[in-house]
Amino acid sequence: AEDVINPSDLTAVGQVTPASAADVEQALAAAQPWDAPAAERAAALNKAADLYEENFGELFAILAREAGKSIPDAVAELREAVDFMRYYAANIPPAAPAGVFTCISPWNFPLAIFSGQISAGLACGNAVLAKPAEQTPLIAHRAISLMHEAGVPRSALQLLPGQGSKIGAALTGDARVDGVAFTGSTATAMRIRSTMAETLRPGAPLIAETGGLNAMIVDSTALPEQAVQSIIESAFQSAGQRCSALRCLYLQDDVADGVLTMLKGAMDVLNLGDPWHLNVDSGPVIDAGARAGILAHIDQARAEGRVLKEMSTPQAGTFVGPTLISVTGIGDLEQEIFGPVLHVARFKSQDLDKIINDINATGYGLTFGLHTRIDDRVQHVCDRIHAGNIYVNRNQIGAIVGSQPFGGEGLSGTGPKAGGPNYLARFCAPDRQTSAETWGTTTADLPGETGVPGRPITTSLPGPTGESNRLTTSARPPLLCMGPGATAAASQAKEVIGMGGTAIEAHGMFDLHRLEFIQGIAGVLWWGDEDTGREIERTLAKRQGPILPLIPGHPDRARVLAERHVCVDTTAAGGNAALLGGES
Repeated sequence: AEDVINPSDLTAVGQVTPASAADVEQALAAAQPWDAPAAERAAALNKAADLYEENFGELFAILAREAGKSIPDAVAELREAVDFMRYYAANIPPAAPAGVFTCISPWNFPLAIFSGQISAGLACGNAVLAKPAEQTPLIAHRAISLMHEAGVPRSALQLLPGQGSKIGAALTGDARVDGVAFTGSTATAMRIRSTMAETLRPGAPLIAETGGLNAMIVDSTALPEQAVQSIIESAFQSAGQRCSALRCLYLQDDVADGVLTMLKGAMDVLNLGDPWHLNVDSGPVIDAGARAGILAHIDQARAEGRVLKEMSTPQAGTFVGPTLISVTGIGDLEQEIFGPVLHVARFKSQDLDKIINDINATGYGLTFGLHTRIDDRVQHVCDRIHAGNIYVNRNQIGAIVGSQPFGGEGLSGTGPKAGGPNYLARFCAPDRQTSAETWGTTTADLPGETGVPGRPITTSLPGPTGESNRLTTSARPPLLCMGPGATAAASQAKEVIGMGGTAIEAHGMFDLHRLEFIQGIAGVLWWGDEDTGREIERTLAKRQGPILPLIPGHPDRARVLAERHVCVDTTAAGGNAALLGGES
């Protein structure tokens, strides 16, 4: 057994016995899809949600001691976990399950994301093999035990703690697995994609939510007090250990000095310490390795004279003081610093579009924040920024299930959005096509017919008074329709275009090696033999950039259409914003 360490004081709070290779084999052999009516599965998930709420005190204590969660963060995490279970229970699609799903969750939301992935898989009738983060197995064990108590069969839900390099690799590299849900780093997602290409059936879904270099722009019309509160929450809540956290702040020159003065003053009143205490605002980072990496980044900035503000920390535990670092722009950030470090850049009003281009050029697209009171500017920026979740005049963390479906684009994830209307479909069996022999063949090659995308569709989602939540779907880059044969490729393109997407027909003697280098596509449709499908998977896995899927059956909406959510605090005008005009 191995000790589980409390990051606040480095004491042991429990022990875990990591799964062995034999345990993995036994779990795979025993895994059975949950063959029960949808109503029965929904009832069990709702019962599990009830049990989570009934055992709130115990769950809060584990979250604080094992993951360094503050009490407010623990409350929010329990709420999110419960919301996931109830939302998915209420929206089970009438489709067959994929089969066996591996769910790999992170330490920064060890109850909410862990429960969300699992409940989605279970709602659709899958068997789920759950691999929690190495740092947070105790909360995972308690969550699984409550789900079993609620009526989830043990053959449908098994817990396999251990190292990602061993247990995670085993659970994503076995042909008996039919799909993987993963939240974590982009690099790890890429490795999982490569492993799946070699061993899982071609077209097995990978639902990946990964990191981001999230930015916020504050212009000269913003309300400084409101902006500073949003900045503090976005950058330093949860010790900056949220994938949605603010990493690079852009302040317009005209107001930068004043906002920075207020921001430093707000940092001075933050209280760091044992997160179990109610007066604590921010706890430790997750472990010594994380702390060392963050401090090395701060040390380098200090040596270069770029540290603007740095807070002291408690002596015990793995604390990092909230820190401000000056940068020229987001291009200075070579990687995501996953902790309470905020990089600050200044900009001139006329350079707004350049800043947007610089943010988009990172390739990430998870969250983005904007503070402005100019309506035209809100529209201008939202139309151009590449981010899955955009927040206007509020913080950019804490997405609410059903109101703010969460997930990124580009290097920040594959979609569909968790807690949204398209998520559960990815946990269902693909609607497969007729075998390749029924389709005609042709030697036609690129370029082919390109579809015209439909108009974006915007849906208003529920939320509190004073907040607007809009989910917009619009065409992804084209899907490459490879048939086999002209008839199949044309049918594929017709389906994609019919959903409002774009398509390129490429069939017959198309050179698979070109797939590694073709730019500007969102995935590949292939209804042919498995051997060719395997080669397509391997080639897609070699590509640099976003993770692209092979689609072996009918495409679903989430692969044809990109989802983008915009949340606006509509109470933030602070007076008659029309008097400000269109420029600042």
